[in-house]
Amino acid sequence: MEPMYVFLILGSLQNSIDNLGTSIDVVVSCLASRGGGIKDSWKIDYEATKNSLFAGKKHGASHFVLLSAICVQKPLLEFQRAKLKFEAELIKVAEGDNAFTYSIVRPTAFFKSLGGQVELVKDGKPYVMFGDGKLCACKPISEEDLASFIADCVLSKDRINQVLPIGGPGKALTPLEQGEMLYRLLGKEPKFLKVPIEIMDFAIGVLDFLGKIFPSMEDAAEFGKIGRYYAAESMLVLDPETREYSADKTPSYGKDTLEDFFDRVLREGMTGQELGEQTII
Repeated sequence: MEPMYVFLILGSLQNSIDNLGTSIDVVVSCLASRGGGIKDSWKIDYEATKNSLFAGKKHGASHFVLLSAICVQKPLLEFQRAKLKFEAELIKVAEGDNAFTYSIVRPTAFFKSLGGQVELVKDGKPYVMFGDGKLCACKPISEEDLASFIADCVLSKDRINQVLPIGGPGKALTPLEQGEMLYRLLGKEPKFLKVPIEIMDFAIGVLDFLGKIFPSMEDAAEFGKIGRYYAAESMLVLDPETREYSADKTPSYGKDTLEDFFDRVLREGMTGQELGEQTII
């Protein structure tokens, strides 16, 4: 995101709210940087989100619903640190104001973030995974089910002043199991391309080195780290005692399944579900 575009977003937010001509009861913030770049993350995941909090409070909002991400449990990336900093400040604001509450929603993986290879596999390309395909797992949730969960946070008292990890229905799935599911829907023999994750480590090392010499390449290194993170870290609740990811401790919600999503994409394509700059594979 270009600096001028960021500036326009930050500046127009307050103007838009001021021009509403009415009070605000609840703010639901789903702001996130487009690609996870270093500067973008702090401008959007932190600053713009913080602006929405105080602009909402200024106009009477008494509850703030924040769409965060489950991966902030293990913050190794800049956008995760930015999200966590805002989460902490949101909680602090609520602790200092008895008339103000929050709900922090931390979803697992979105269906569309797992659908990038569906059409490639349909066209005969192999399903790409890192390592043995079992390095990580997730309980993905559909946009519709997540939207319903977020809407419930506005009215449900049991979600007030809570940090709420949430996944979709069914068991946690590894990339290997997702690939097997896709080939089963296609009625084809599985064809996997297993890539050593060390390749990503080497590439990130090179980009990190170049980023120290050429600041314009800092984001390229960060994007590599983001890809590496999602290739190896599970999108599940991180047990605070064992420091291991737990499918059993990851709440499930909704009715939409990844298998149904894959089936629909095979028939209709990814139109409307494009990741754009957030595409990793």
